[in-house]
Amino acid sequence: MDVSRAERVAENLNRALHVALARDPRVCVLGEDIADPYGGAFKITKGLSTRFPGQVMTTPISEAGIVGVAGGLALSGDRPIVEMMFGDFVSLAFDPILNFLSKSVGMYGRRVPMHAVIRCPVGGNRGYGPTHSQSPQKHLIGVPHLGLFEVSPFHDNTALLHRLLADGEPRVLFENKVLYTERTYSDGVVDELFSYDFPASPDGYARLFVEDPEDADVVVIAPGGLTSRVLAAARQLLLRHEIVCQIIVPAQLYPFDAQSLPPVLARAGRVVVVEEGTSGGGWGAEVAAAIYPLLWGRLTRPIRLVTSRDSVIPAARHLENEVLVQTETVYRAILETVDA
Repeated sequence: MDVSRAERVAENLNRALHVALARDPRVCVLGEDIADPYGGAFKITKGLSTRFPGQVMTTPISEAGIVGVAGGLALSGDRPIVEMMFGDFVSLAFDPILNFLSKSVGMYGRRVPMHAVIRCPVGGNRGYGPTHSQSPQKHLIGVPHLGLFEVSPFHDNTALLHRLLADGEPRVLFENKVLYTERTYSDGVVDELFSYDFPASPDGYARLFVEDPEDADVVVIAPGGLTSRVLAAARQLLLRHEIVCQIIVPAQLYPFDAQSLPPVLARAGRVVVVEEGTSGGGWGAEVAAAIYPLLWGRLTRPIRLVTSRDSVIPAARHLENEVLVQTETVYRAILETVDA
């Protein structure tokens, strides 16, 4: 793979939005400052309003209002895509997500399709401070008819967005901000050590492995935004200690499909789940709860959960590094799991 020519994740997302708007006139995009020439805080919507002026709407600064309008559009048969300028503020839209978008699917005595996607830039390591760096995924887990997904450098966003818009239930798509400038992967090649494939389906989980996909000392499950940190830790573990890691990167966070996970989890007997959110009622705990019944009696160690510290996220970069999950955090957790 020619890395210098590989598409960046931000470019892949932008292309996916262009395709979605061109494919279906019912698709529209709403959000703050998303129109040209600004094109959104992270330029994901660049060019959309110029090409599709009737389908792109810049809105006032009101997350609850934007999602409320999206709910009305979805109920009327349209297919809105909402951009949260920062995913932290999805909390302001919790009521229309919980009490209208998701409930409208099933509270009218018959199933009502609600085609809507809420895009949420999340995560830290950008020096943006306490209210612009969080990973709020866990606050939306467990809402009936609400699916949670996350962008990765392996999954093609054109196919993923098409699936989310077609599902007939509201979807939240988390986009870790550190990914925007990273390159996408293609042709099953990660680097000189790791390869990847999609064992279940192209929009299922990506599996990163060394040589033999059926062999690993430990399996690490992590969302797309943590890929580079987990991969760097896995490389160090392989080169320093000959510990072979397999990395599972799911596109769908919730509901989590544990049944489709590879048999190597049972053979390895060690599982580490990594997330950038804080501990307590998190996505990692949900994954562990789904895996334990399937692997009971075959795990050689308890499932290890790796999270950021229970702290607000500092703006100072050196302090932010200490709070959030980093490569060294993952490296130590895996090493302790294998050596325990």
